[in-house]
Amino acid sequence: MAFLQKTVNSVPFLMADGFGEGVVHGFSTRQGGVSEGIYASLNLGMSRGDDPARVAENFGLFCAAVGAAPEGLVCAAQVHGNTVRTCTRADAGKGFNRPVDYEADGLVTDVPGLTLVVFSADCLPILLYDPVRAVVAAAHAGWRGTALAIAGRTVEKMMDCYGCDPGNIRAAIGPGISACCFETHEDVPEAMTAALGETALDYIKSVGNGKFKVDTKGINALLLEQAGVRTEHIAVSGDCTVCSGERFWSHRVTGGVRGSMAAIISLHSKEL
Repeated sequence: MAFLQKTVNSVPFLMADGFGEGVVHGFSTRQGGVSEGIYASLNLGMSRGDDPARVAENFGLFCAAVGAAPEGLVCAAQVHGNTVRTCTRADAGKGFNRPVDYEADGLVTDVPGLTLVVFSADCLPILLYDPVRAVVAAAHAGWRGTALAIAGRTVEKMMDCYGCDPGNIRAAIGPGISACCFETHEDVPEAMTAALGETALDYIKSVGNGKFKVDTKGINALLLEQAGVRTEHIAVSGDCTVCSGERFWSHRVTGGVRGSMAAIISLHSKEL
């Protein structure tokens, strides 16, 4: 599987080419919206200080471009953990036009029309789809969530709640900070090796002065494979949000003064 870039109604977004026709999905950029100033132009973060009306309009533009139902948006309070929530029709609108009452970094559903959302700005957005059981999922993987195996936990939730066979699951790891720019102190490598053992060392490179570069995209792909997802069913975006700060929101580039991107996925539905 590979990533493709599309532009619909002047809104650019990325998608994986192997998800098939039973699902709509997309990874936003920071381009194509109506926000102004430091949030220009497609800010989808609702807690960044932007005008809520502009954020809502941005979501409408992004959903229309992707083909998802904005009335079915389901968000979560992301906390860099590994909790995965099963979503029902009762969750529609949570975190978007009504309060969210749970913390989670993964969302899973088999309800057509529910549009699962995860936010990012250097962390990795991961979308998953089982075309056999008709189940979709979205996960937010910062380095802490990566070390807690949020990607694998999401696959496990799909298996436990919906009977998914991981061999059927398609996965897409979206734009995020890449190894070229993810320079850290030893706390991140220590967390990865504590979680994965010596296997993690293949994704960690010492650059001297007690600093390391870590390939969290590669580690998340490995976690998906360990959970049973086939290598050929995993797409990994080559886009680095730090290298391409003009296209993507990056927490590092902006020093935290920024908007947010969103990755969304939904099973096809004529109505919610």
